[in-house]
Amino acid sequence: MTTPQPTSTAALDRIRETVAGNDVVLYMKGTRDMPQCGFSRNVAGVLNFIGVDYKDVNVLEDADIRQGIKDYSDWPTIPQLYVKGEFVGGCDIIIEMTLSGELDSLFAGKGIAFDSAAAAKIREANG
Repeated sequence: MTTPQPTSTAALDRIRETVAGNDVVLYMKGTRDMPQCGFSRNVAGVLNFIGVDYKDVNVLEDADIRQGIKDYSDWPTIPQLYVKGEFVGGCDIIIEMTLSGELDSLFAGKGIAFDSAAAAKIREANG
């Protein structure tokens, strides 16, 4: 088993700029329109369904970013959601927050536009 190389300063700087420069960022495998893993598909699906405007970053396109985002957040898995510069969580956390209504509260509290009726439909369908 190989040990991951330390993340370059340039990669961490790009991550910092992306997270700071966008209200909502999803680091994922694939893109919002073509997720490349089920966990990324689930989180992108929630964001797409509730109409959140977000920046998607495909970690499969850049190994430095793929490792760098894990180092940046000290979180071992992808996808990773950031809202207003703060790390929110990965797939399980986002799904739990969606079903409990916490994600609605987070977006509302941070001034992020979303379709609350669509979020309610997700909860109804999973209730």
